[in-house]
Order: sequence, then structure tokens, then C-alpha cells
Amino acid sequence: MNSPLTGKVALVAGATRGAGRQIAVQLGAAGATVYATGRTTRARRSEMDRPETIEETAELVTAAGGTGVAVAVDHLDPEQVRRLVDRIDAEQGRLDVLVNDVWGGDPLITWEKPVWEQPLDAGFRMLRLAVDTHIITSHFALPLLIRKPGGLVVEIGDGTKAYNDTTYRLSVFYDLAKVSVNRLGFSQAHELAPHGCTAVALTPGWLRSEAMLEHFGVTEANWRDGAKTEPHFVMSETPAFVGRAVAALAADPDRARWNGQSLDSGGLAQEYGFTDLDGTRPHWARYHDEVVAPGKPADDTGYR
Repeated sequence: MNSPLTGKVALVAGATRGAGRQIAVQLGAAGATVYATGRTTRARRSEMDRPETIEETAELVTAAGGTGVAVAVDHLDPEQVRRLVDRIDAEQGRLDVLVNDVWGGDPLITWEKPVWEQPLDAGFRMLRLAVDTHIITSHFALPLLIRKPGGLVVEIGDGTKAYNDTTYRLSVFYDLAKVSVNRLGFSQAHELAPHGCTAVALTPGWLRSEAMLEHFGVTEANWRDGAKTEPHFVMSETPAFVGRAVAALAADPDRARWNGQSLDSGGLAQEYGFTDLDGTRPHWARYHDEVVAPGKPADDTGYR
């Protein structure tokens, strides 16, 4: 078995479901010990009110070949994050990979309303969940990560820098949240470089998360039926695809060449050769530019 991350320690902040869960699993599949954090446990649900739990994520990490450790953490609470990092230090003495994937803002979005019609409390809560959580986590985790050169920070967002710089994301709060995550990858890259560490921003394509599958009334087994509602859903990808992107970055001894860049799962698949679970390499960014943006009919031929 190929386990290039054996002996490495990762923290995936926001690993309850979606991209975060599969990032944790794919890091585990590469041999890492993964601390999977989130607010929903078997005893208590977060405001997302979904059934997925961090305990399940940790079990999936271990089943994949790594060591999964579930820790209930609200990443808006500095003291909880401090205790988390102290625990990782006490148990492992190192941190090699930090993935800032905390989100939880979906129930708070008001789409396609101008800022003067946006609910302020919900909008500011979204920004706190999307941005403050990442900064708080980095504040406490990076002193441990920089003890050894070669550490990696991955800021998980929605949309590359190039896309977000030129595209209005249908809500001033959502727009600001996603642009900010890209910028965090850039700014932390400058701060980490003198320590021999790397930071990037990374986006999946159209993610077939648990919530997205439910939205289209499909399962992973028949996901293509979702294209009957939204034809471009044919280019969607599983959360494992971006998970494999993170694992590939973490295993690359030359990862510093990406420092400060905004990356996407499809582009990294072309670089590293990994595939989605079905053996394809969906390239959503190229598909969007060449098919969606010009208004062409949905057709994934040549984009996988």
C-alpha cells in the first residue's frame, strides 16, 4: 500500500462532512494521523442540523488506513482551539498539515439580494464562520506547524482567485467570505515562507456533498439523474477528489512551488495524476470557462 504520509500529523478543521470529511479520509488513506474537528457529534448537532458526525469521520479515516481522532471543537472559541492544539502537541509533538475547512454558513445565505436587503446578523455570522474560524485556528496551530520545515496549510474555499476576482457570488456576504479565504492562503504563504512552510488556497469544482445530493434528490449511486434538473451537474465531483488533491500536495516534497497560489482540484489532478472515485479527472474550472460561461449545452465529453 502506498502510504506517503505515514508518520505525518494533520488537523482538518471542519471535517464533519463534505470536503472536510473526505480530505481527512484521503489524508488517512495516505497513512496520516488526522485530527478531525467539528461541532456535530453523536451527542449534539450544530446549527447545521445535519446527521453527519466527527466520530464517523474519524472512523472513516482509520478504515482508510490512517489514524482518525475526533475532537469536538467550536473554532470560533479561541480557548477550545488552544486546547486542541495543546492536545496535538502533547500526543504527537508535531503538526505537518493544517486544513482550514470550517464553513457552516449555508443556512445563513440570502441569495441575490442587495446588501441593503440582507439580514445583518446572519451575514456577519456567516463571515465569522468562514473567516474568523480560519484565523483563530491558524493563530494557535501555526506555532506547532512551523517547528519543522515542510509544513502545509490549505485554505479550502469556493472558487479560484481568478474566478472570484471577476465574478459576483450572488450575495455580498458570501462573495466577501470566499474572496477572503483565497486571500488567507496568499497572506499566510508570505508569513510561512521564512520557516520553510507552504500555504495555498484550494477549491473543489461542483461538489457532490451530502447536502448537494439531497438537494437534487439523488444518491452517489445515481447522481447523474441530478442532471435532469441542472444539466451542468454532469461535471460534478465527489468530495474525495479534493481530498486526494490535498493528500497529493501533502506528499509532494516540492510543494513549496505552489506557495501562495490559488489552486483547484481539477488542475491538481492533471499535475499529480490522481482521479475521482470513478477513475475520471473532472476539470470544472476549464469546463466552466469553455462551456458554462459561453452558454453552451451541458456536455462533459473531454472534460473528465
